[in-house]
Amino acid sequence: MNSIYDVRQLLKRFGTIIYIGDRLADLELMEEEIKELYQAKCITTKEYQMSILLIRQEMATLNQTENN
Repeated sequence: MNSIYDVRQLLKRFGTIIYIGDRLADLELMEEEIKELYQAKCITTKEYQMSILLIRQEMATLNQTENN
């Protein structure tokens, strides 16, 4: 897993497609869905960790861009 696209594909495997139109809101919702999948033991610890890491990196990049 290397990008947000890969996280979207992981969610898609479980029938979840997220598109609100606001990139930050999309990422927040994706994070919640990943947490729920992990708690339900539908994804591995590695998938969970990588997904959360990628989502938070993207959120940080967006926040940094908005602040500049």
